[in-house]
Amino acid sequence: MIVSQGSLQENLLVLTGAVVKTPKQSTSPAGIKHSQFSIDHKSIQNEAGMNRQAFVRIQVVATGELSHLTRELVAGNVIKVSGFINRHESRNGNPLLVLHAQHIEMIN
Repeated sequence: MIVSQGSLQENLLVLTGAVVKTPKQSTSPAGIKHSQFSIDHKSIQNEAGMNRQAFVRIQVVATGELSHLTRELVAGNVIKVSGFINRHESRNGNPLLVLHAQHIEMIN
């Protein structure tokens, strides 16, 4: 489907995964709290009638009030994160897809 410019375009990702390591907390120069961490997602997905293993590790950024909630997270916690994806650049210039959390739910 082609969407004309000016239309609201959807960008929503919901992913369940295990926290890789304790989130890194920081504060922007504007005083906004940020939390960064990665999650690993592993599942079996059906594609064209065949089972396929899916694995992804994705960086998650939680900002503002959500960053406070991540202080309780430790490696191994299983969470469900929903939000939008955005392109960031790594320090060496490589493009990264990052999940900007809008909702985080503890699973275990």
